[in-house]
Amino acid sequence: MAENLNLFTSTQEVIKKALQKLGYDEGMYELLKEPLRMLEVRIPVKMDNGQVKVFTGYRAQHNDAVGPTKGGVRFHPNVSEEEVKALSMWMTLKAGIVDLPYGGGKGGVICDPRQMSMGELERLSRGYVRATSQIVGPTKDIPAPDVFTNAQIMAWMMDEYSRMDEFNSPGFITGKPIVLGGSLGRDKATAQGVTIVIEEAAKRRNIDIKDARIVIQGFGNAGSFLAKFMSDLGAKVVGISDAYGALYDPEGLDIDYLLDRRDSFGTVTTLFENTISNKELLELECDILVPAAIENQLTAENAHRIKASIVVEAANGPTTSEATKILNERGILLVPDVLASAGGVTVSYFEWVQNNQGYYWTEEEVNEKLLKKMVEAFDNVYTVATSRNIDMRLAAYMVGVRKTAEASRFRGWV
Repeated sequence: MAENLNLFTSTQEVIKKALQKLGYDEGMYELLKEPLRMLEVRIPVKMDNGQVKVFTGYRAQHNDAVGPTKGGVRFHPNVSEEEVKALSMWMTLKAGIVDLPYGGGKGGVICDPRQMSMGELERLSRGYVRATSQIVGPTKDIPAPDVFTNAQIMAWMMDEYSRMDEFNSPGFITGKPIVLGGSLGRDKATAQGVTIVIEEAAKRRNIDIKDARIVIQGFGNAGSFLAKFMSDLGAKVVGISDAYGALYDPEGLDIDYLLDRRDSFGTVTTLFENTISNKELLELECDILVPAAIENQLTAENAHRIKASIVVEAANGPTTSEATKILNERGILLVPDVLASAGGVTVSYFEWVQNNQGYYWTEEEVNEKLLKKMVEAFDNVYTVATSRNIDMRLAAYMVGVRKTAEASRFRGWV
């Protein structure tokens, strides 16, 4: 809980700093420091044993001055009000960075889907939509998958909303199965976005991707796709890790082999004898380090020992504010999470656009449009960082918050 509160307050601190740098007054910060709307709901679900269990769920809508709010719904035992609030603010920043007509939203239900049957999950998913139905919708707030939710859960939620609305509403939610109006390229979008910013960052440091040594912490959805994209580009992925340990080979690991051997949770290191720890992995000799696992991995304690010249955050909040300062002082280029992982929300936006117009694009078209958005976003943030002599995180927050601040000002809210 303290961690979530910390995430919330640290997000507020950087937003405050970004608004001050942009010349906004205290009133704008007062408007943007918390979500405009925060809904807490109780969801009764009939369990398989016949008993009714009541779950607590949340939906935060940070700001809708630019357009409808957008953000995932997570099913996790540790979901809390503070976490959902902070993540809705991050979504506003991401949408601003890649210039989407959205504000940030986020939702969650306190539950452990790993202990629930498919029937129970379906009833919970439908119950969440009924409970939040007054504030969500294709022109109000558009949910998406997040931690422990997937295309099947999105399909149930869309079906429930369509039943209530009495017509098919694919634009209500993104991350759906392709046959229900999902977008091609959505499953790989986050890793694709990270790949694009890695290439852009490498150009700025005159590193040739073909010879680059890359270390990736985390081998889940984002980490494994990313390892594959990097090795396909000719880079040497010298280290990867999962929750149980890490693998290192200075000559480059065989990524295709590892992808074939990993289980559904992204675990592969348990099959090997000579593993190293996650802690050692982060301090390996490499050109590009990608934390793609959990938060608070780069801290004041280990930031001095990071040997990479570029750090790209594919996970949410993997670097503490003290570590950000140390890496920046050491001349390491840190690409922040709100920029690096914006590929997912970008392709979610493309899915919503396709649903609204009833015309669907090829995967090549989706990838082409994603490339354009991510390159523009990187250029924009990098230019602000270098011209103002500030770190990339603060620059990204400035770019991200500006659109919402301007829209709020034009509407006369502040």
